[in-house]
Amino acid sequence: MVVKEEGPSGFQQLLGYRLTEWTEGQAVLELDMDHKHTNRAGVLHGGVLATLIDTACGFAATFCPLPGRVRRVVTLSLTTNFTGQARHGTLRAVAKKTGGGSRIVFCQADVVDEHGKLIASGQGSFRYRSGSEHPEGVAL
Repeated sequence: MVVKEEGPSGFQQLLGYRLTEWTEGQAVLELDMDHKHTNRAGVLHGGVLATLIDTACGFAATFCPLPGRVRRVVTLSLTTNFTGQARHGTLRAVAKKTGGGSRIVFCQADVVDEHGKLIASGQGSFRYRSGSEHPEGVAL
């Protein structure tokens, strides 16, 4: 799934993750691991996991069903917990909005490997950008 009106961001193109599910309060990203995603030990770099958590949470907070309109957030804080390792396969980051108010929202995400094993989790707080606090978002 691509946000048709926007296309992929430069960072999304660099890492190669894709948005596969997106509904109100939820989002799923997937990433096919490649050598470019690994650290010196040959395992998935923690920065990639933090990116997947941050990005999936951001999408979970900003669903907008109206064509030509978007919602955006900025990350205020992000906590990550690394619980496993991955060397290959498809990773899946599943995020959901857990609460918040009119300007600040809270989300959490889990990242699992291709066997469903939890390899990272995280939570963050995000602030809606001006106009994005409304479900109808802003014009592109």
